[in-house]
Amino acid sequence: MSHHISAMLNAHPQGDKAPSKDSLAECIAACFECAQMCTACADACLGEDMVAELAACIRTDLDCGDVCAATGNILTRQTGGQTSITLAALEACRAACAACAEECEKHAGMHEHCRICAEACRRCEAACNTMLASG
Repeated sequence: MSHHISAMLNAHPQGDKAPSKDSLAECIAACFECAQMCTACADACLGEDMVAELAACIRTDLDCGDVCAATGNILTRQTGGQTSITLAALEACRAACAACAEECEKHAGMHEHCRICAEACRRCEAACNTMLASG
């Protein structure tokens, strides 16, 4: 997926202004993958018999998924350059991913979907850290 994202970043008329395009493409891909994993995990939690015990996980999944999707969209926009909004989105995404991973890790031994989601959250958290360090 990041290959197509890189191709689009390179095709953008202002794409040459994007810092560290490889890291940017990887972060965009990680954000969208994490958004999908969080949505899927929340849905899987709703299907579990112990759904009431997973309420915090569901809420964290949904919040994280929304933040990741918004961050992926913000990072995709290249016109206008890096802004304080981009940095704030990366910070929020990193925090949401850390919180979601921590919550899903509590259930990972019992629910495979939580383990998979936690891994996606940790990848996205790391990708946001890389972008923030390069900015």
